[in-house]
Amino acid sequence: MALFIFLFGCIIGSFLNVCIYRIPQNKSIAFPGSHCPKCSTPLKWFDLLPVLSFVFLKGRCRYCGERISPRYPAVELLNGIIYLFLYYNFGLGIDFFYYSQIVSVLIVIFFIDIDHQIIPNSLVLVVFLWDIVFKIVSYFILNEPLSILNYLGGLAVGAVFFILIFILSKGGMGGGDIKLIGAFGFILGMPRILLNMFLSFMLGGIISIFLLIFKIKKRKDPIAFGPFLIIGFLISLFWGYEIIYWYLYKVLG
Repeated sequence: MALFIFLFGCIIGSFLNVCIYRIPQNKSIAFPGSHCPKCSTPLKWFDLLPVLSFVFLKGRCRYCGERISPRYPAVELLNGIIYLFLYYNFGLGIDFFYYSQIVSVLIVIFFIDIDHQIIPNSLVLVVFLWDIVFKIVSYFILNEPLSILNYLGGLAVGAVFFILIFILSKGGMGGGDIKLIGAFGFILGMPRILLNMFLSFMLGGIISIFLLIFKIKKRKDPIAFGPFLIIGFLISLFWGYEIIYWYLYKVLG
């Protein structure tokens, strides 16, 4: 079963690559079928085997020889590994179905923001609505508590804080970041959204300094903040309560 879950995750990862490439261009993610972006030749099924096709073709298009970005197999592997992690931690229940879809959408947002410095509203809406569906299902089927005020509080804290940064930075913080942190606030609630923001700024600061020191980026070059928000969110989602407990009772005593 674990192998099946991993392969399924890699297959979904292949579709995520299509989304990453097409959504910023406002192209359909369904039509036309997969094709080489260089020569436009439609790809056969054996050209689309996750990871394996890249290896067998030595990272080049079968038809025109154009080099294929190693990101394609990397995204496929990443999604497969994450699905495997979720399977081992949650089994094949509702939690797995919820987390796998959330993480897959966030992978798309992650790379689109890196490439284009945009966070599509449609993807943020998918994350937000999917979480609402999960909360409703958890409440009525699994009898999980529904702390609406806590979720709304997390949304408000995250969104208001980033709106203030947006105003003070005169647009330096993108509107997509505000919407994304608002969705994260609704998902996490209090106090995990605070941890999410702290981790995001800490990671963003460290990576930005690294990029400047090694002259990968210049001071005025834009650096996508969405990926840092996403990493901070995932850490807060899976280990947030443990980290907060450790800090409050082990560090502060």
